[in-house]
Amino acid sequence: MTAAPLLEVRDLEVVFDTRQGPLRALDKVSMSIAPGEILGVVGESGAGKSLTGTAIIGLLDPPGRIAGGSILLEGQRIDNLPAEAMRRLRGAKIGAIFQDPLTSLHPMISVGDQLVETIRTHLPLSATEARARALELLREVGIPAAETRIDHYPHQFSGGMRQRVVIALALAGEPKLIVADEPTTALDVSIQAQITTLLKRLCREHGAAVMLVTHDMGVIAETADRVAVMYAGRVVETGPVEAVTRAPRHPYTQGLMASIPSMQTREAELRQIDGAMPRLNAMPPGCAFHPRCPVVEERCRSSVPRLEATPHAAACWKVAPEALS
Repeated sequence: MTAAPLLEVRDLEVVFDTRQGPLRALDKVSMSIAPGEILGVVGESGAGKSLTGTAIIGLLDPPGRIAGGSILLEGQRIDNLPAEAMRRLRGAKIGAIFQDPLTSLHPMISVGDQLVETIRTHLPLSATEARARALELLREVGIPAAETRIDHYPHQFSGGMRQRVVIALALAGEPKLIVADEPTTALDVSIQAQITTLLKRLCREHGAAVMLVTHDMGVIAETADRVAVMYAGRVVETGPVEAVTRAPRHPYTQGLMASIPSMQTREAELRQIDGAMPRLNAMPPGCAFHPRCPVVEERCRSSVPRLEATPHAAACWKVAPEALS
């Protein structure tokens, strides 16, 4: 029996109001994550993956706004909550891990004090109990000599260790959902592997759902259970990570997979997807990928294929010729 989704995003639309009119940045984005599951959300810069995470955690800044659809956490809508209610929800039920840990940590406050403050904000613990919990979290995320390091400041930690502290902060309120936005991008490869392994272990142990936002299909293949591929503000392919990486159906996903270096082949050059992501104010009609697509057909230029509700689906006329625009 499949677990009920912890997070459901249904037909989410985000627009940016400009002097020239509203620009649609997310167009009917739908995805779900079950407890204990890691959903990888992947795509190029500008695809809308980070914007989706920002909308989920309620940190959209004007002129951006949610213009349609809904976001449900444990079956309850959260996209229409007042700002104060959403602030209380963050930390308590939703944790966030960002690309640059320095933006998440106060440089003038020790990591222990930051953890204690977060814990006491969301859990009914005394200062002593909260400090003990902070120590436990630091050990859990692999900070050596946690008893000493708890009183150190962010600048006294390496980049990889700072990111571990940020993960501890995200877990401090015992959230049900963690949105991790490019958590390994600024780290070297060996540290990336440690952080992704840590995320997988903590996800399983805490039963939290994780939305892992990244541009790196390699990280997705190693970490996620399922994947949602985004392009120009839409989900263009979704399915189990093994199915999507081994047999991608959308031409864009095929291009992403072809651009990953392979140990089995000795190609002199990496393959690339020609062209660039369209600008919000110059979105092409039909399938947004058609100007870059190597297998484009005439109907791709005028009609938008729908992403069907199947375990492995792609919004492509080649895959779903019966789809409606």
